[in-house]
Amino acid sequence: MPFLTRSSSMRIILPEFEEAPRRSRGRNVRAGLQRGLGLQGHNLVEQLRQDKLYNRAMELARNRTLLGERNRMNLYLILRFGFDGLAAGHVVEFGTYRGGNALFLAAVCKELYPDMKVYAFDTFGGMPPTDPQRDTYRAGDFSDAGYDDLLELIERQKIDNLHLVRGLFEDTAEDALKNIGSVRLCHIDCDIYSAVKYSYDVSRKYMVDGGYWVLDDCLYADCIGAMEAVEEVMIQRDCRFAEQVFPHLVYRNWP
Repeated sequence: MPFLTRSSSMRIILPEFEEAPRRSRGRNVRAGLQRGLGLQGHNLVEQLRQDKLYNRAMELARNRTLLGERNRMNLYLILRFGFDGLAAGHVVEFGTYRGGNALFLAAVCKELYPDMKVYAFDTFGGMPPTDPQRDTYRAGDFSDAGYDDLLELIERQKIDNLHLVRGLFEDTAEDALKNIGSVRLCHIDCDIYSAVKYSYDVSRKYMVDGGYWVLDDCLYADCIGAMEAVEEVMIQRDCRFAEQVFPHLVYRNWP
């Protein structure tokens, strides 16, 4: 069915899955199939490459993100079409690195939801200590985040809805989330067990009903520790079922 953007008359056509349930086992199966299969096998990628808002936001992210194109497109689809009926809340990102995707999210939110803020959590100085029994990455990896350059870019582009939270998640997230309040979307872009587990756990009590956890790196071969965290706390402990498995994992905060 066609959906209209809030910012233009351009139509985005998603594939139909009329028999798929909108609400089953804590996820919207139909919406997950529309986004996932739309990006995997239909022409949704080409549609989004022509989308004006997507491209404007992408200009800010260029050269500052490692996120795959379809992953970013899926986040865009969630922002544009996935928030209807949800309580007010903000966007948080754990694992921002050079800030490209946070810039992208902020640009989209500024257009669609002027009161919504984006909070980007990272050490901005590389990986914290990791567990060699689980993780392939080591402390100090990704230390080239360019924090000062990112701050300058935010100021130069007058991006007033993006806030950087610098430090270890365990030292910053709880106090920050108390001030942030409700969360609609938690983007977890972390490669290691401890970061994924903590990001999910600390955000749970702030997530609105029907809100989204999007996890980017768990399905990569070198991120088995990240996947272990998902299996342990989201699947085994909390009995969550995925709304999407392509291009990344998406879970909802529904019983």
